[in-house]
Amino acid sequence: MAKEGADMTEETEFMIEKNVRKETDNIETSGDAKEMRAVILAGFGGLNKLRVTKKAMPEPQEGEVKIRVKACGLNFLDLMVRQGIIDNPPKPPLVPGFECSGIVESVGENTKGFEIGDRVMAFVNYNAWAEVVCTPVDFVYKMPDEMTFAEAAAFSLNFVAAYMMLFEVANLQEGMSVLVHSAGGGVGQAVAQLCSTVPNVTVFGIASSFKHAAIRDSVTHLFDRNVDYIQEIKKISPQGVDILLDCLSGENTGKGLNLLKPLGTYILYGASNMVTGETKSFFSFAKSWWQVEKVKEAMQRIHDRVNIGKLILDLEKSPTPLMASDSTETSEAGEEEEEPEGDNDSKERMPFIH
Repeated sequence: MAKEGADMTEETEFMIEKNVRKETDNIETSGDAKEMRAVILAGFGGLNKLRVTKKAMPEPQEGEVKIRVKACGLNFLDLMVRQGIIDNPPKPPLVPGFECSGIVESVGENTKGFEIGDRVMAFVNYNAWAEVVCTPVDFVYKMPDEMTFAEAAAFSLNFVAAYMMLFEVANLQEGMSVLVHSAGGGVGQAVAQLCSTVPNVTVFGIASSFKHAAIRDSVTHLFDRNVDYIQEIKKISPQGVDILLDCLSGENTGKGLNLLKPLGTYILYGASNMVTGETKSFFSFAKSWWQVEKVKEAMQRIHDRVNIGKLILDLEKSPTPLMASDSTETSEAGEEEEEPEGDNDSKERMPFIH
């Protein structure tokens, strides 16, 4: 995995609004039942719709595995969910997150293949951003002994998506050329690593210039996303590229088609340019588990495309205290919002982000 790049210089505090608390009352439970902490999206919109709260702990149903989460992935898809711009989004309140790693805590009836204590990675249909998750056994996989929980949480969605695009859709072969946008992101780095397993594959990567030092060795040729990379690529490969992977959409689609060889494969697997604009405070979401102003920073890093590699929420990290200066946050409209009085004691802290 590529190591995390430049740190965000702006850290802001998540404001828990009184109306958010009301919206999530129906999912909070009394202290008599088994509880866990989870990140709750109370409604689509800004970070004021996200909070950490206590929730009834799930128990595995038939064919399910119960996992004590150690790390979970943060993806651009989670940003789209938060904004409500995915197809058929579930009705909030909901727990975001689609991938995690952890330890099997129990199994449901007629569930075979796993034992308590197994180290696993899993796909989940939402609900990953919690201390405990239950998911069907078909979507749970044992981790290699040498793999860390953070690596496992970073692997699932990104590498499966990259593998399917390269080998099942585009039929990557020896000697081919691949162009990948957002080469410094989680999927982009997975693409680069998988391409390295095939001899003589040329990888053209497009990324912001400040990421180049960290990812230069992972691709064959690297170009700044803010310059005219089309002519530079054509100088190297006049006929264009065999495979183009586009997660941006918009004007980049037209540019990409001009770079595609005859009978080449163009795969559009995202539309990050369609995500609405947000200030840097929106994503200050991930410095320590249960530290709210940091499962904001992680999202902001993805939105601003400043993450290098994959962002991971690590439940093993210790929380850090709120700073005295963290009393306001910038809204999506660019205006500072004051925090309601009396809410400091109700704050829960969010997971550390790698």
